Amino acid sequence: MTAPVRWGILSTAHINEKLLAGAALSDDVDVVAVGSRDLGRARAFAERHGIPTAYGSYEELLADPVVEAIYNPLPNTLHCEWSIRALEAGKHVLCEKPMSSSAAEVEGAFDAAERTGLLLAEAFMYRHHPQTKRLRELVAEGAIGDVRLVRSVFSYGLFDESNIRLRTDVDGGSLMDVGCYCISGSRLLGGEPEAVFGRAHIGPTGTDWAFTGSLRFPGDVLALFDCATCLSDRDELEAIGSEGSLFLDDPWHCVNPVIELRRPGGVERIAVEAANPYQLELEDLGRAIRTGSTPLLGREDAVAQARVIAALRRSAADGRDAAP
Repeated sequence: MTAPVRWGILSTAHINEKLLAGAALSDDVDVVAVGSRDLGRARAFAERHGIPTAYGSYEELLADPVVEAIYNPLPNTLHCEWSIRALEAGKHVLCEKPMSSSAAEVEGAFDAAERTGLLLAEAFMYRHHPQTKRLRELVAEGAIGDVRLVRSVFSYGLFDESNIRLRTDVDGGSLMDVGCYCISGSRLLGGEPEAVFGRAHIGPTGTDWAFTGSLRFPGDVLALFDCATCLSDRDELEAIGSEGSLFLDDPWHCVNPVIELRRPGGVERIAVEAANPYQLELEDLGRAIRTGSTPLLGREDAVAQARVIAALRRSAADGRDAAP
């Protein structure tokens, strides 16, 4: 690109630490401002990370003419609202996952992007990593025959009941926080499901502390996943086919990327180049801003993701299959 895209960050959320580490690796990303509802917190964050400008409100950040694009890591219930406000203020938007549990809200956000002629993308950073790309290539090459089943897990232990990820008022819970990765990975390999079935364990805070789901795709491809905020650290993704399987031990963070090709004759470990997925997602949208290319993730994927989340929740509530 001819010049780095100038980014502003909407809030001082903890996830920003990971994004900024990726931004620091790229010559095409320049984080120039951060906004918080508390000016002191914004200034402290800016000083700690070498960000030139700090604002004491989100509105001031969006009004800054220097800022070209916004990273939106606000709570789930504010994703679409503030993405739309940023777009209407003339900024491109990278919105942290999941955009929403409402497909209608996601549609509204992308309508705003189209109306303003700007770009909006959902920040599933793992989708940009070479490990994910290689997984898809191996499946397409027939390395495991026909895909029959996708199995995935993502869990961790969090028991601070005041934590935002365990609060119902901001649409928290394990399905929204980490299960969305399992849904995304299942859809990546299976397509769009025809029906889903979900079960939830509701914890003391009222959010789903654990969630299990199954998805049925066209061609009798199935997917099974579990996620939790009350279990030990676990993260796996496996595509199981008629002739073997492809196993990823670190599918979402991609810190130690490697793919195991498991077939009757043995296991082949396929090395994948190391890369920072946060850097790659920023560069992907930045490239689209500068060159007019199409971002990796757009309206179709984000809306479908929200539909599946909503369907799984309906199923968990009434005990029946649900169609996205």
